[in-house]
Amino acid sequence: MGYVCPVCGAEQADGVHLANHLGVTASLGREDHLEWLERHAPDWADCGPEELASQVVEYAAEVETPEFEADHGHDHGATFEDELARQTRQPGRGAMASPETTAETERVLEEARELTRRMYEDGDDADRSDGDENE
Repeated sequence: MGYVCPVCGAEQADGVHLANHLGVTASLGREDHLEWLERHAPDWADCGPEELASQVVEYAAEVETPEFEADHGHDHGATFEDELARQTRQPGRGAMASPETTAETERVLEEARELTRRMYEDGDDADRSDGDENE
């Protein structure tokens, strides 16, 4: 039996996944999730996933979820930090994966690479000129 996030409606496989979803989302700066946790589980930052799950599931609607197989990359014994690291290594979801935004995303990334390259070149020039002044 899974649960629906009481803040955003995202379906989660079980209570631990719900706890991790709420905690990660709040930790990443989503004010709505942070405020909800502070109101319903004030000690959330000091809880492990199982402990937080026991606090938050009472506020979440239950939903039927498909059975998850072990080879889908879900390690139910993983720590919060392990799960966060696994999620950040995966490709983007939603609009980032659509063909329309992929080209735009690639353009923005290329522009960022170019700006970064220029920044480093300008930094090298500044380092060289600082060295000349001190000699």
